[in-house]
Amino acid sequence: MSASEPPSPDESVAGMSGPDGPLLRLIRDRRVAFLVVGAINTGIGFAWFVLFSSLFGEWWPGADWTVFAVIVCAQITSTLSAFVFYRKLVFRVKGHLWLDFARFQLVYLGTFLLNLVVVPPLKIWLGWHEIVAQFLFTFVIAVVSWFGHSRFSFHRRKEEAP
Repeated sequence: MSASEPPSPDESVAGMSGPDGPLLRLIRDRRVAFLVVGAINTGIGFAWFVLFSSLFGEWWPGADWTVFAVIVCAQITSTLSAFVFYRKLVFRVKGHLWLDFARFQLVYLGTFLLNLVVVPPLKIWLGWHEIVAQFLFTFVIAVVSWFGHSRFSFHRRKEEAP
């Protein structure tokens, strides 16, 4: 396959395979569509963090513990939306909904736990603003999630692929 030629419908991109999702009517290359949705999901996840940071900051001003609650709430909302976007916009993966969801969440479990270990100390002990700390950590999440999803979340063995 040449660089300008789109992958065939049965070819996997980042370990995911399935019939084309609606985004592929606009973007012909699955790899590009995957990256576009990844960028959108990263932005949405960061927006959730900012929203929860603002809400908790207003409800409990100056309380350091809120950074943990913000991370948990942002994690739940952002991974739910990311799962739906990947599953519906780029790939129309059939079956294995709960298995895919569990595997998808496992990819983010590592970054979630690391997030709880990295961002709060940056805020509490070093005095960083939590949104700045999270913004920088978002790049770690993006890299880890790319590799995790490409090799685990929606991965289908050849005999399982549609």
